[in-house]
Amino acid sequence: MRTAGERPVLAGEQALKPQAGQLLDWESAHLFLELVRCKSFRAAAEHVGLSVNALRKRISGFEKSLGVTLVTRHVDGVRVTAEGDKILAAANKMEEAARALVQARDSTDLTVAGKVRFGVTEGLGTLWIAPNLVEFQRANPKLLLDVNCAMRSADVLRMEVDIAVQLIRPAAQELRIVKLGQMHLVLFAAQSYIDIYGMPKTVADLQNHRIVIQADEDDKWQALYNRLFPGVKPEGLVSLRTNVSSAHYWSIVNGAGIGMLPTYVYTIGAPIVPVVLDVDVHVPLDIWMTYHVDAARIPRVRRLADLLIASFSPRHFPWFRDEFIAPADLAKAYTGKTLANPFAGFARMENGRVKRSE
Repeated sequence: MRTAGERPVLAGEQALKPQAGQLLDWESAHLFLELVRCKSFRAAAEHVGLSVNALRKRISGFEKSLGVTLVTRHVDGVRVTAEGDKILAAANKMEEAARALVQARDSTDLTVAGKVRFGVTEGLGTLWIAPNLVEFQRANPKLLLDVNCAMRSADVLRMEVDIAVQLIRPAAQELRIVKLGQMHLVLFAAQSYIDIYGMPKTVADLQNHRIVIQADEDDKWQALYNRLFPGVKPEGLVSLRTNVSSAHYWSIVNGAGIGMLPTYVYTIGAPIVPVVLDVDVHVPLDIWMTYHVDAARIPRVRRLADLLIASFSPRHFPWFRDEFIAPADLAKAYTGKTLANPFAGFARMENGRVKRSE
């Protein structure tokens, strides 16, 4: 018999309530955070390296353990419920606390020692990761980082490196594969080039300009060229073709022509100008971290993996989100601390003396 004022329990409301004092599952809370950030099960599943069905099962189990509905599904993605908003706020605090624990560990634990062999694509290694390794090495003075920057992806299975960051997803089952983020390539040119040749407005205008191309493992540059200039021979249009990212970058900076570069180099101070045309010229590239499943138990490898995940966090660095943000809008989207500028501090000779760049 119900007491006065007590309503009946409706069908579907027989949810399990967490017991008093029960600790929440942080891993499931983290998956909930990623789902909200990615805005859809498919995007979140790809980001965390799970199947869509597996992610749905984890979120459903998390909802049952809490006794609330966290999200509702719609044609344009997921939406957080009022109850989900409260859990979301708590989960964000849990993430901040977890990050504080890692920082405390890194600042006090100097016992991690030995060598970690790290492979990374040449451009990302030189322009993005290297500046982050300085602070990491200071926090881990007994750790030797053996960094191999190359255009070819290092082979983790053959033990060429302990951990790798690459742009092609490996298929080997023995590897732990984590999507770190997405890199977005668009057209850029030096201001000195624009001053001489002008700014193109259309794809047709590009045929009157000088194009710089970078060779790569999967010929994505060639595919883009064929899409923009079908049937047009490169002779007379392509002024320079290079095989490494740094040479490609510096050729554009010094005015050799117009070429594709990732938007993150623009945010860290590269002296280049975005070239916006009448059609979308945008190449997204997933960034993958791989290491052998057994390596996750090695503290020095795990510590570097934690650094890499933080260094490419789409939440903190909007240029690594799956969502494309135009270069001109990235400054507004980023609210973090001032980034290291790898292009500052170069010297040049002027009247027989070395003059530092501003």
